[in-house]
Amino acid sequence: MNDWLMHFALKLLETGQNILPVITIIIGFQLLVIRKPLAHPKKTISGFIYLLLGIVFLLEGLDLALFPLGSLMAAQLTTSDFLGVTYLHEVSSWQTYFWVYIFAASLGFASALAEPSLRAVSLKVEQVSGGTIRAWGLRLSVAIGVSLALALGTFRIVMGLELYWFIIGSYIIVIVQTRFAPKLIIGLAYDSGGITTSMVTVPLVSSLGMGLASAIPGRNPVLDGFGLLALASILPIIIVLGYAQIAHWLNKSRLSSNS
Repeated sequence: MNDWLMHFALKLLETGQNILPVITIIIGFQLLVIRKPLAHPKKTISGFIYLLLGIVFLLEGLDLALFPLGSLMAAQLTTSDFLGVTYLHEVSSWQTYFWVYIFAASLGFASALAEPSLRAVSLKVEQVSGGTIRAWGLRLSVAIGVSLALALGTFRIVMGLELYWFIIGSYIIVIVQTRFAPKLIIGLAYDSGGITTSMVTVPLVSSLGMGLASAIPGRNPVLDGFGLLALASILPIIIVLGYAQIAHWLNKSRLSSNS
């Protein structure tokens, strides 16, 4: 118990040091530049305390559960017993790792839906847009994008393909979509990619990529294990822009049919 308390205290101190610059900048601008006292100092202080404790518990949970589980699942799904082969080097077809793609897609979908930042932004977007953009529609679109990104990223790791071809191809699609997408959704779609790479998604995706690259013969965790987050940032943009374009076209056709 004493060891755990000491570990928790050290983690609390480390986290406090990390968020201290943010607190200093916010309070410094409030008092020195804006030159007005904090509107609700007690609520602000208690809020920072909750934030600090929440980050500490989150980081501890990631270290104890999510990081090990992501690596463990990747390792278990690529064992010779599970794949039904005698030796892993006998695997010659990408279809053999079918369940890896399914697991990656499912993990990406669930982690994106669970992302607190995505939930907060989607609710705010629904309020600001007056219900034009639904929170659940946005969250599902982003989750589908992350799901496809992880399935595609794990396929890249299995096949040993170069990452830049996937990045270049994805951005070409995004650029073309941006030309024809409704202006209302463009900024939100681009931000959706960054929203997904946050507290829940990053550790899961990182552990999955490194675990998979470590388990597959001929793959290097440093060279092949990273890059999933890059795809998880681009694919949601494509899906959200596509969702907006389809909704726009359906709305136009509905209005034309009514008239």
